[in-house]
Amino acid sequence: MIETRKDALVSTLLESIETAKQSEWPYRSWIVQKCLPSPTVQELLALPFEAPALHGISGKRELHNATRKYFDTENQERFPVCAAFCAAFQDRQLTDRIASRFGARLSGSYLRVEYAQDIDGFWLEPHTDLGVKTFTMLLYLSTEPQHQGLGTDIYDATKSPVGCSPFASNSAFVFVPSSITYHGFERRPIEGVRKSIIINYVTNEWRAREQLAFPSRPITH
Repeated sequence: MIETRKDALVSTLLESIETAKQSEWPYRSWIVQKCLPSPTVQELLALPFEAPALHGISGKRELHNATRKYFDTENQERFPVCAAFCAAFQDRQLTDRIASRFGARLSGSYLRVEYAQDIDGFWLEPHTDLGVKTFTMLLYLSTEPQHQGLGTDIYDATKSPVGCSPFASNSAFVFVPSSITYHGFERRPIEGVRKSIIINYVTNEWRAREQLAFPSRPITH
């Protein structure tokens, strides 16, 4: 069952990558649309994870590490959609295509998938993801019309805001972290819960192994 669902996910993701729209400014990035089968999006939206309270603190996701949710080994066992999702992003056919299409160095890296739920008061300072992350895909889930202006904010090399990715359900903002890939989230009103999935491949230096989808299975090419 998981294998069949994984294959469907891989097929849809490969199609979406083929039609990804590339931008060169202020750094190379892509907008990917129709990433997942529609039933999968609905399953992901329905996952029974509670949106964490901010307690007046925001600016960095790591400030709330204790309440962050991942598609780790435990949640893959609990929820088949999490298992199929991770299996797809571990699949050799998909990782090969991600590496070739986006220029990401994935060999020896590990899959990390975070289920993000952002509420009013949330914001993120500009940051690059450079370091132990070798690939970033911000996959948007929310279907509420009032969330259309809640995309990822994009900054130039001076950390000045220059744009915002479109926040459309089942679309994604993709980039390969570098010294200039500044992105964040300017504080603005959030009605309800802004839901997204953050997909990273990280190097072996990643210390929080419990966050990884397959802690002992690096990507091989």
